[in-house]
Amino acid sequence: MPILKDFYFFEDLSDGECSQLLEISKRSSYKKGSVLFFEKEEPTQLLVLIEGVVKIYKTDLKNNEIVLRRFRAPTIIAEMAVLEQIPYPASASFETDGTVIAIDYAKFKKEFMNDPKIAFSFVKSLSRKVKNLEEVIELNIVLDATARVAKYLHENEDILNELKNYQLADDLHMTPETLSRTLKKFSVLGLLTKGDNGYEITNKEGLRILFDNE
Repeated sequence: MPILKDFYFFEDLSDGECSQLLEISKRSSYKKGSVLFFEKEEPTQLLVLIEGVVKIYKTDLKNNEIVLRRFRAPTIIAEMAVLEQIPYPASASFETDGTVIAIDYAKFKKEFMNDPKIAFSFVKSLSRKVKNLEEVIELNIVLDATARVAKYLHENEDILNELKNYQLADDLHMTPETLSRTLKKFSVLGLLTKGDNGYEITNKEGLRILFDNE
């Protein structure tokens, strides 16, 4: 399965091991808005997102969605719940059309988990998630709104083309109005240019100065 062989998690597997992995895997396509899994559902598969954007969210008592994080391909989703064999702590759905390779975890555990290469891959994957969490904490606690937006755009240059403003505001845990004011300010400062399809970054170094000075 070339697509898995190219993915960092399985890059050290031999061709024979990749063929073995193919036998316990299923590739599925999803439309925008499709649910990948629900909160409290029992995980049975290792989910590899190879195309698209998936949002992780919880629903409050008024049935409002609270977006916790967005994952962009390629990545593994909710591996901690699978490893610990605990119910999913949140729900996941597609914000774009996407593709997932689902690997039968019971068979994967039996056939692959004793392989040191796979064990180390799980460590690397979880380390990435910890690093992401540290970045989220810094972004939402340490930095003010201006520096927060500047840092996020500096580190995710294509994000303005991928997300609507309300989705970007969700990621930054601020209101759409605050985000809109900040983007307009960046435009006045010459850091962004507004075109027919939204904003584009025109001065990346200027954005960096805004959050580096915090």
